[in-house]
Amino acid sequence: MAGTTRMAKDPISVAPANEARWEDLQAVLGTRGDTFRCQCQRYKMRPGEAWASFPAEERADRLRTQTGCGHPGKDTTSGLVAYLDGEPVGWCAVEARSAYPRLLRKCRVPWDGRSEDKTDASVWAVTCFVTRAGFRRRGVSRAFASAAVDFARERGARALEGYPMLTEPGKEITSGELHVGSRSIFAAAGFTEVSRPTLRRVVMRIDF
Repeated sequence: MAGTTRMAKDPISVAPANEARWEDLQAVLGTRGDTFRCQCQRYKMRPGEAWASFPAEERADRLRTQTGCGHPGKDTTSGLVAYLDGEPVGWCAVEARSAYPRLLRKCRVPWDGRSEDKTDASVWAVTCFVTRAGFRRRGVSRAFASAAVDFARERGARALEGYPMLTEPGKEITSGELHVGSRSIFAAAGFTEVSRPTLRRVVMRIDF
């Protein structure tokens, strides 16, 4: 497993997605709503591909191939799955930054104000956190941020980045915005801020 941590009194274990069952990951993503529809394909869209051009079922097929769920001997995977007392409770997308075509082509984050080689596969990125309904505010995202550091380092990354939202007390943030995490989650795992490409987005990075 990529790492095991305890948040409050909850034992949270985190495993590479290829060591998890596909049914566990789908239990996290659910059967309706944004996470079900997306299947973590927003940043994986190919050049010239429109979001409406392929249904959720095809997105799920792509995610299954990308993660290699149920194949612990697979050399690569695209994320992590969290468990709380054996129950699947979360998903975190983390892999080489160059593996996200839409991130390379369409997004201001993380590129504005930086001189970066977009094709450098040794820089990894955390692009998504999902916590299953009923298990939020239990430390799942914090466990993921810490485990992602070990996961990327063990697989040869020279750096790991995240692109969280800035949160302010009293200001509401939608669930769609929160999928990238918060600044405090990354800071607690040892990341430091390297740029602010927009008013509400920061680039957090840890170099190995």
